[in-house]
Amino acid sequence: MRPSHIETILDREFLSCGEGQHTPVMLWGPPGVGKSQIIAGIATRHNVPLIDLRLSQMEPTDLRGIPFRKGEYVEWSVPAMLPDAERHGPCGILFLDEINAAPPTVSAAAYQLILDRRLGEYAIPQGWAIFAAGNRQGDRGVTYSMPAPLANRFTHYEVEPNLDDWIGWALSHNIDERILGFLRFRPDLLFNYDAAHNPVAFPSPRSWEYAHRALAKFADRPDLLGDALQASVGKSCGVELKAFVDNMENLPDIDAILAGAEIGVPKSIDLQYGVASALVRRARESAGAPDKLANILKYARNFPQREMGVMLVTDLHRAVGKPLFAVPEFVGWANSVAELMLYDFKPSA
Repeated sequence: MRPSHIETILDREFLSCGEGQHTPVMLWGPPGVGKSQIIAGIATRHNVPLIDLRLSQMEPTDLRGIPFRKGEYVEWSVPAMLPDAERHGPCGILFLDEINAAPPTVSAAAYQLILDRRLGEYAIPQGWAIFAAGNRQGDRGVTYSMPAPLANRFTHYEVEPNLDDWIGWALSHNIDERILGFLRFRPDLLFNYDAAHNPVAFPSPRSWEYAHRALAKFADRPDLLGDALQASVGKSCGVELKAFVDNMENLPDIDAILAGAEIGVPKSIDLQYGVASALVRRARESAGAPDKLANILKYARNFPQREMGVMLVTDLHRAVGKPLFAVPEFVGWANSVAELMLYDFKPSA
């Protein structure tokens, strides 16, 4: 399931806590697809605390607490890391990461916490959602087969990388436009992981963020940039990305396009992707200035392949939102591609 759909599901699951309808959710997926990031995003969106418990690094007593004598009886201390309404707030997210990498004795201790929302006398506040994540057994991570009693305590979703969703995230996080252009050019490299070969570095949503950082850190050291990119996304992918980045020096004048000058579209496909990504980035940086949006829409009609213009305007919408529909030139552009029927640009989107 694509990340944007997972986000909608988790958002509703969090809101359902207040109505007593919440069901714990387990996210499955290979390393680097953004499982943890999706859950962190839900906490950020609702401005609530996120308690991240790595069960693979815990002992059963870390969850159950330590017994102590009180008079003639033995009671259990409540671990401070568990959600507490007074200390953490009435609402939040309890995230059990790497849950299927936890030893069976630890996962057994989590049964009651997940299903009954309590451990002994301790109870999770009603406003707290329970989410978990883990790698699949075929991903060559450290995993145990999830026991049926534990699995039956969750609803299960598998996270699959999706380029459009990642582009939307990348635009909101100011990821280098050259990476966006490269992945539009080579969409198959958003995620390329072969567990059989057990690669050390490979392209994934997570490692593309590392490549973004490498471009920022080694911009003044072209002799080191290639090695840094290969260290982030793997050797072959890093070599391709470096060649793409070097070719971006041949881009047309982006400022002139934004100013409305008659600038031709590059002939090579990689440069077409590059100029499209650069225009989207500049539109976002200018907070969707109407005159610049108008000039980008005019330029989008010049691509020899109209699908390329559709992609440009689609990403432009992701970057600036509804103000795009208020630009008079949008109607003319939409009419020019109406028969393609590839995308739906309703103002309510």
